[in-house]
Amino acid sequence: MNILALDTSTEACSVAIWSDGAVTDRFEYGTQHSERILAMVDELLAESGFALARFDAIAFGRGPGSFTGLRIGAGVAQGLAFGADIPVTPVSSLAALAQGVDAPRVLAAFDARMNQVYSGAYVRNERGIVELTGIESVSAPSDIPLPEGNNWLGAGNGWDRYHVALLQRFVNRVADWRKQVHPRARDVAQLGALAVQAGKAIAAEQALPVYVRDDVAVKQAKSKV
Repeated sequence: MNILALDTSTEACSVAIWSDGAVTDRFEYGTQHSERILAMVDELLAESGFALARFDAIAFGRGPGSFTGLRIGAGVAQGLAFGADIPVTPVSSLAALAQGVDAPRVLAAFDARMNQVYSGAYVRNERGIVELTGIESVSAPSDIPLPEGNNWLGAGNGWDRYHVALLQRFVNRVADWRKQVHPRARDVAQLGALAVQAGKAIAAEQALPVYVRDDVAVKQAKSKV
């Protein structure tokens, strides 16, 4: 199976080709996602000799994360998939970050601005694949849902900015946290390949970002009706 993957959900921008478990990727840190992402795709395709039509799907980091970054990623994935007539597979950017962290339990958190974080708790299964415990949420660092158990590892730019508040929130539950960890397309590709194998690939026109903040706002509005 061949998967082209990309992630632009945070300050990092990355592209990867996953071919039956072998991965080639590009990773850059900066704010020029709209200018660099297609160039990075072209560079990787030229280096690998792959044509878009050879891919079984295009996986992309669907969020949560930077609103602008998510729109760029979804738009590029959609455009490439339309052109090659292949499906897409949206992958949680929080899950991709957790997948790339060498730990059995990962508390992934992204800076959501407005003194909030997007977060998700992930446990690695016997196959080495992370699975979400509970839900992905957006909240103040002091209000993040508490997962069961201890020995969790924190990661993501939410920890970079709010680690003091997060460590207070997860006192005795977090063993440590890692600085400057971002989701990478190589992990989006791995999770995307599993989604394709499970029959979860979707048509290109369904390649939409998942902001989480909007989802929470809708649920709160419905609860007041």
